[in-house]
This record gives sequence, C-alpha cells and structure tokens, in this order.
Amino acid sequence: MASSNFVDYVKIFCRSGNGGPGSTHMRREKYIPKGGPDGGDGGDGGHVIIRGNAQMWTLLHLKYRKHIFAGHGESGSGARKSGAMGDSVYLDVPLGTVAKDGETGEILFEITEDGEEQIIARGGRGGLGNWNFKSSTNQTPRYAQPGEPYEEGWKILELKVLADVGLVGFPNAGKSTLLSVVSAAKPEIADYPFTTLVPNLGIVGYRDNQSFCIADIPGIIEGAHEGKGLGLRFLRHIERNSMLLFMIPADSDDVRKEYFVLLNELEKYNPELLDKQRFLAITKADMLDDDLMAEMKEEVKDIPHLFISSVAGKGIPELKDKIWEILNS
Repeated sequence: MASSNFVDYVKIFCRSGNGGPGSTHMRREKYIPKGGPDGGDGGDGGHVIIRGNAQMWTLLHLKYRKHIFAGHGESGSGARKSGAMGDSVYLDVPLGTVAKDGETGEILFEITEDGEEQIIARGGRGGLGNWNFKSSTNQTPRYAQPGEPYEEGWKILELKVLADVGLVGFPNAGKSTLLSVVSAAKPEIADYPFTTLVPNLGIVGYRDNQSFCIADIPGIIEGAHEGKGLGLRFLRHIERNSMLLFMIPADSDDVRKEYFVLLNELEKYNPELLDKQRFLAITKADMLDDDLMAEMKEEVKDIPHLFISSVAGKGIPELKDKIWEILNS
C-alpha cells in the first residue's frame, strides 16, 4: 500500500434529498366532473449511505470528493400517482471506518462488516397527497402535505485498521522487518526513524491453511498520546487489534523501561487498550550471546516474552505459535 494512497481521515459535506410534496389534484374527466381528490404522494428524498466493502483499505477515493448530494423526491400527481423517489448515494468504505459528526465529534456508527449499510444523512419523507385527507365531512380537501426537508452537515470518516495483531514499538524496533518475513507484505524498511508512515497489513500463513492478520503501526514515541511524532494519527489503529505484540530491540538501553513507556502511552491514549492481550518480542536477538540473553531474561521475567531475530529467522516459528495460542485462548 503506497503511502501516498493511504488515507485514513476525510471530512465530507453530506446532504440528503428533500421529500417531494403531495399533490392537491382533483379528478376531472368528461363524465366525472366532480371526481374528488386524487392527488398522489410525494416521493421520498434520497439518503447518503455508508457501505462496508471488504476489498477496500483506504479512504483515498473520498479525499477529493468533499460534497455528497443525494437526489430530491418528486411531487405526486393526479390519479394517485406517487412521485419518484430521489436517488440515494452509496459511499463504499473499508471495514473499520468510524463516522462522526463534523461539528460535535460525536460517534454516529462504525462499519465492521462487508455489505453493512448505515445512513449518514437521511432523506426527507414525501408528503401525503390530498386523497389521504378525504373524509365524510371533508370530501374535497384542497391541501396536501409538503415533503420533509433534507439533512445536511459535515461528517468525519476515520479508518481504524482491522487486524488480529497490532505491532507496537518505537521507531526502528524491527516491526516492518518482522512483517516482511512472516507475510507477503513488502513495507519500506530502512535504518532511520519513521520509515513506516502508514499502517501496513500482512496475512500470516499458519498450520493447516489457517492464517491471521498483522498490522504494522507506525512507531510510537514518548508523548505520542499528546500528538508528538506521528502521535494520535495512528494510535487509533491499535484500538481495533485483538492482541498487541510489543517489539523492543535487544540493543535497547533498558528493555523493561521501554516496555512500560509504551504501555503508558497506550494507557493515556485509551485505558481500555490495557485490557487487550499483549506479548513482548525482543528483536535483533542474534546480537546477544548466552550471558547477555540470560541477564535480559531476568529483567523481563514477569512479562510474557520471546527473543527473536527476523533476519536470522530465530524464534519466528515459536512466535507464530504463541500468537495463535493467544488469539484462540
């Protein structure tokens, strides 16, 4: 997924359609000069509808489509004919998209299933024609209902990546390298911070044709919950993961301290993230000799962990087994 093509936030102006007015038509034919009211109902206005599409991964297609207008309902007519309904507009979005009110920030709904539909701007109902109001005491009503007005307003669509496993770590922790080794994903990898500027997804094949999805989230830094670094822009993607795989390189100054700094950032962003299953992978373990590894194991003995090396393939099968066990526990 090219970084220029990954868009996870758009603000759009949505307007539904007016309902058409009912008709006040009176039936007038050659041999029926006083046929009474026969005005039909107005057509309903079109909706703006958000629809889940499992084949989509980005909101790029909406980035430059700022104004979304549905069609208006048409007026009713004689012979009790209803007006045509306004055309609804369907906006396909990736699974994991959250819709919010653009003014208040209130969450309206979220799309989590393929084909799921939610109305983000409801069209006005068509008005009733005058034949609906005919009664024994009012046989020639010369009035009808107007159609209901449209809804309009700014809406925000935010994508939160759906994945089984979210990789959490500081820049250069080896997250992209692991993803490239265990899946067919080809993220950009380089020896400098913030190589990863967008979430990358990879499908990891497991035994008996099973699989799970991993999301490489751009690196967190201390203060990310306040918007530092890539900050709040990508922390939200972690909310959708079933489990969190913390990744800290073996050449870190203090593995235990880094783990709790990461944990603290997640807690300050959203305390519910601490309810997720989590596991620590200490990367670049091919750099360690037996003595250093034993010393480091003692430091993190109270944290479920595994030493791995993506480049050397060390501990990768065991890591897959552990992830599978956690996901299915």
